[in-house]
Amino acid sequence: MALGRTAKYYKDNPEARKKKNAYQKKYNASKKQRARRGELVKLNREMGTYGNGDGKDVSHQKNGTVKLEKASKNRGNGTRTPGDRKTRGKKK
Repeated sequence: MALGRTAKYYKDNPEARKKKNAYQKKYNASKKQRARRGELVKLNREMGTYGNGDGKDVSHQKNGTVKLEKASKNRGNGTRTPGDRKTRGKKK
């Protein structure tokens, strides 16, 4: 499988990768993020998908509900959050 544009950038720019990883480590350790992650794990357990290898994840929808969705589709969904849309830019 070919590398995506972002993966190529970080592969070619080790200093940028190091900076990004340092930020991610700090962000993921924050109380707010730990609480959010705990909530998602709890929902995954309730829906019976946590640790069973089915490749599904709990996905938050715009209307506040949750549903099971392929984990790969749930990563950085560009249709739900403004930050994702800005990062991805316009379609070619």
